[in-house]
Amino acid sequence: MNYIQPTRKQFQYYKSLGDKTMSQLSDGQIFWKYNDESNSIAVIVKHIAGNMLSRWTDFRTTDGEKDWRNRETEFADDIKERKALLAYWEKGWACLFEAFDRTSDQELNEIIYIRNQGHTIIEAMNRQLAHYAYHIGQMVFIGKMSRDNNWQSLSIPKGASNHYNQGKFANDKNRSHYTDEFLDNK
Repeated sequence: MNYIQPTRKQFQYYKSLGDKTMSQLSDGQIFWKYNDESNSIAVIVKHIAGNMLSRWTDFRTTDGEKDWRNRETEFADDIKERKALLAYWEKGWACLFEAFDRTSDQELNEIIYIRNQGHTIIEAMNRQLAHYAYHIGQMVFIGKMSRDNNWQSLSIPKGASNHYNQGKFANDKNRSHYTDEFLDNK
């Protein structure tokens, strides 16, 4: 079984979507929120990073919902500088990738706990992949709205599907991970 490597690439891909979104935005756009009930990209980043640190720190020996985590404060607008926000984002991702690097495919059926609910490691990875993709999709959507007509597509631009597919089918069949082309163009 080779699960960890392609799943790690999926996480890297979603991280790159977040990175590329934030790189297109001004500080004002990153910290903007639609209304008092919505979250800014900054708050979403803070929540994702807080979740990663809780879930992946000592994930084999401690519950994924750490005693030191205060989830409610992740939704407070208290990080005001891009540099601090990006440092926290990177800290969360580093924790996740270090956990992946310390795990082998043979260990994927080991049971770990999140809020006292047992998960195999593979189930926990899938749970978190879906969770982070959900929130990063929110970031992309907010970013796209903020940039309006100046948005640079993160995948296949609108109206370019035929051209993209022609290029793909002009090549011989091969085995590769579909995210490779997007990750190579960070």
